Amino acid sequence: MARERLVVIGGDAAGMSAASQARRRRPPDDLAITVFERSPHASYAACGIPYFVGQVVERAQSLIARTPEAFAKQSIELHTRHEAQEIDLERRRVLIQPLDGGAPRWEPFDHLLIATGAVPIRPPVPGIEASGIYGVSTLESGIAVREAVDREGPRRAVIVGGGYIGLEMAEALVLRGLEVSLVEKEPQVMNTLDEDMAALVAQALREAGVRLYLGEALTGFETTNGRLQAVVTEARTLPADIVVLGLGVRPNTELARAAGIPLGVRDAIVVNRRMQTKVPGVWAAGDCAQSFHLVRQEPTFIALGTVANKQGRVAGINLGGGYATFPGVVGTAISKICQVEVARTGLQEREARELGLEYVTARIEGSSRAAYYPGAGRITVKLLAERGSGRLLGGQIVGTEGAGKRIDIIATALHAGLTAQEMVNLDLAYAPPFSPVWDPVLIAVRQLLTALGE
Repeated sequence: MARERLVVIGGDAAGMSAASQARRRRPPDDLAITVFERSPHASYAACGIPYFVGQVVERAQSLIARTPEAFAKQSIELHTRHEAQEIDLERRRVLIQPLDGGAPRWEPFDHLLIATGAVPIRPPVPGIEASGIYGVSTLESGIAVREAVDREGPRRAVIVGGGYIGLEMAEALVLRGLEVSLVEKEPQVMNTLDEDMAALVAQALREAGVRLYLGEALTGFETTNGRLQAVVTEARTLPADIVVLGLGVRPNTELARAAGIPLGVRDAIVVNRRMQTKVPGVWAAGDCAQSFHLVRQEPTFIALGTVANKQGRVAGINLGGGYATFPGVVGTAISKICQVEVARTGLQEREARELGLEYVTARIEGSSRAAYYPGAGRITVKLLAERGSGRLLGGQIVGTEGAGKRIDIIATALHAGLTAQEMVNLDLAYAPPFSPVWDPVLIAVRQLLTALGE
């Protein structure tokens, strides 16, 4: 019996996780696995890019988890700098273009995994194509930013967008000694936080020297001979030597759309819990695919490396003949912005209102350690619960070192569907170097119970 062929489009978190899992279950004489990645790098830690730009991480190579040679030892054929240009579902083949020269060729498949990730949003404004303007989503793009800072010695940087990548890149460029301004069309940074919690992050940015221009939409860029000169907003013109776009990402699904593969939320590929698309033999995972939000109880799009790796693992197990499902997400994310840790999970107030939920909130300020223990810092915890049922809906944390990872307690409670009453007696670890005797999360839960009338 002839061996089957698995073709994977995209060689980062989801694609390589899937390839590795499939290989563990099916040997090379049963399943040939070929991966095509259009960038020069595969299987790398994209979340580490801001730290590489900021020289916290010195070498780009440190962000690469596994090399093509390592995958070759597993009999996984990985081709970087090869772009998939067309999917022919009728003939079960993919058109591959080598980007370093050579004629395009058709690659046949029995199974296809689409793991094309996401691409940075680039608004159609005047001057957007000027040199000196960067989107940061791949290791290649991160290297380009670092080399530009090293080579050109820019003095003034403008970050456009106040989400995670924008704020992390703002910190990175502050560490490199640049004057950093940040432009955000919303009245707050980090729109995934409630306004009161986002204000704490804004304060930390200002204290680090970042100039914030909130509630100002980008209208274009001033350029000279194709080179960036300034950023133009609704209210002002900001001279700039380098710009980083942090406007978020969108699913990279044009290839799937052209092939007729159904798309869903924000044009992400529709998949079931086993990561199968609606086309037999075609799978999708990672930032190009939908997830299911366990609190909202509806499809969602969340572009995070944690989600991509889990989805890739599930797809690979199934492609290898096993059985696995990916139940969904609760929207957990964490970041360090200057001197504060920021984390969130579940719903924020705006989302709860959009869903028509009646809810209560509790916000407390506490200490990350026992107050008398050296190094204790401030931590602010905010929780939401559904009125009536007491079901936990979400949480946000902003604080000093050691604060952010407490979000995992809240995320676990969301996965388990716990109520505030069920949470209050959780047996959390305690010792003065780590927490007060009542952890700040549990203090916030107690406040929730008061708000719920329990």
